[in-house]
Amino acid sequence: MNFLKSDCPEIFSEGKVDCKRLKQTLGEEVDDGNERYGLSWAGKSNCFRVIQEQTTATLKPAKDESVDFGKTQNLFIEGDNLEVLKVLQRSYYGKVKMIYIDPPYNTGNDFIYNDNFRKSKQEEMMESGELNGNGDLTRVDGLSLNRKDSNGHFHSDWLNMMYPRLFLARNLLQQDGVIFASIDDNEVKNLRMIMDEIFGEENFIAQIVWERAFSPKNDSKYFSENHDYILVYARSIEEFSLGKLGRTDEANARYKNYDNDPRGLWISDNLTVKTYSAKYDYPITTPSGRVVNPSHGSCWRVSKEKLDELVKDNRIWFGEDNANVPRLKRFLSEVSDGMVSTTLWKYQDVGHNQEGRQELKELFDGKGYFDGPKPVRLIKRMLKLSTSEQDVVLDFFAGSGTTAQAVMEQNAEDGENRRWICVQLPELCAEDSEAYKAGFKTIAEIGKERIRRAGKKIEETVSEKRGYLNGLKDVYGYKKGEIKEVQSDMKSPAYDFDAGFKVLKLDKSNFKVWQGRFKNTENLLNAMADFVDNVEKGSKKENILFELILKSGLDLNVSTEEKEFGGEKYYSLDGGKLIVYLGKKITKELAVEIQKAKPEKFICLDGCFQNNDQLKTNISLQMEQEKIDFKVI
Repeated sequence: MNFLKSDCPEIFSEGKVDCKRLKQTLGEEVDDGNERYGLSWAGKSNCFRVIQEQTTATLKPAKDESVDFGKTQNLFIEGDNLEVLKVLQRSYYGKVKMIYIDPPYNTGNDFIYNDNFRKSKQEEMMESGELNGNGDLTRVDGLSLNRKDSNGHFHSDWLNMMYPRLFLARNLLQQDGVIFASIDDNEVKNLRMIMDEIFGEENFIAQIVWERAFSPKNDSKYFSENHDYILVYARSIEEFSLGKLGRTDEANARYKNYDNDPRGLWISDNLTVKTYSAKYDYPITTPSGRVVNPSHGSCWRVSKEKLDELVKDNRIWFGEDNANVPRLKRFLSEVSDGMVSTTLWKYQDVGHNQEGRQELKELFDGKGYFDGPKPVRLIKRMLKLSTSEQDVVLDFFAGSGTTAQAVMEQNAEDGENRRWICVQLPELCAEDSEAYKAGFKTIAEIGKERIRRAGKKIEETVSEKRGYLNGLKDVYGYKKGEIKEVQSDMKSPAYDFDAGFKVLKLDKSNFKVWQGRFKNTENLLNAMADFVDNVEKGSKKENILFELILKSGLDLNVSTEEKEFGGEKYYSLDGGKLIVYLGKKITKELAVEIQKAKPEKFICLDGCFQNNDQLKTNISLQMEQEKIDFKVI
């Protein structure tokens, strides 16, 4: 809205958008037609109401379930991901480099979410016209329409779940960010269309085919499906760049040196192109005297003058008998350090579904507590292609926590310090499942324990590797960052390797929510009296602090220092830029002490003034004089 006000002030009338003026401003860019290309489904209009609904929820820390809570930069958030994405909007808007999601594929038994878009059988039949307003069948023959599934909105329900989440997730991506979304044949067409709509067709990068299975199922009715898809969309194609994969021994093995060229190994490349140009269509005489021309409809990729230069530089290969069609020599020493990724990801390179199961079982002493976890190598490939340094990686369908493990493993390998945020609904495990019998009541509990065990295992490997490299330093005396031949194939693990994570749980606000509707004057007066203290009874200071961090738009890992003055404690955040006081009584002296620290913003609870309006006014004026943003909650 602020963008529109600054760029198109003429479309506003009394503070609201005038649609008629907006159409006039946009001119030919407006499509008033009723028919247009796109995807529509039952409930789509409600998606936008869901997106716009404000949340009053917050995140509350669970230190006893966390690992290294005070130092870690990783977050495991337990709660409905729709609400969590709304809660994260202010703090992480435009800060996430990569999103990976593995949502329910809508196969009929994997879609469990607590949104209110599900409709009863009767509601569906009434909307489709099978029942009238009284609930009676409209067909005179008493028969029902032919329905594809028992749920008449089978695909619509799934789309209504996915659309708001993807819309909110897009806001969190950096301009050079990217999202990877796993899906199968059942919903790939629908997912691609809504992602085209949300992210823009121009930001579509690829539809990757992942070979998830390596052996055919002979009991399949038609074809044995051994693939899934991964849809890839950029936040902004103009700013997005995709990395390359490391060169493989197999790729390097294709380079030879048939003529003992001193520049080393090379491979020959086609010298012709199909984009025809008469200037580049000329005869070439080989060293043996044979005259060759480009094939019909094509031409050489270089001019005659450039070809002569390449021949003199021994960069044209005419074959061992010097009579073949010329080809361009490309030297291994001159090619890029990396290789462009293809859109076919084979299981040999990124793992398969059985590998994902085995990885999880290895961490849980041979027990498989989660169905269908993705292999770690699959996520690591995405990380290699799109992240580095201290990038933030988000997975809001975290499941068993494969993404968290992949980020930690990749950090351990390349020495970076990527951070991860995983969100998982505390979906109940079936009481007859092995997970439930082992003490895991929810999927979120499985994910947290998997990350704890994986982190510990990776940390042990990092310590061993770091110790080995330090030993090499003692022997060879190399300096930090200096690469010796003896360690040319090794990188030092992340200096401050982070195997921990903060557990945060979605919960109601620590502050009372004003309802706004009352039956009578007495109820209104009672509500007003109750709001003299607007903090919910039993709210912990730490929980209130985290809620204020979210409301202030700060990173949930922001540096926090507890300070004391005159027996009262207060918090200094983000290097002193924000100061928060949650005590019950503020004094003039404490206010002066806070002013001396010169924070950009100071927040306190209204109750700390104990109905002393004069003190509140004086402190407000003093803060204003010092140009400190003063907020009373």
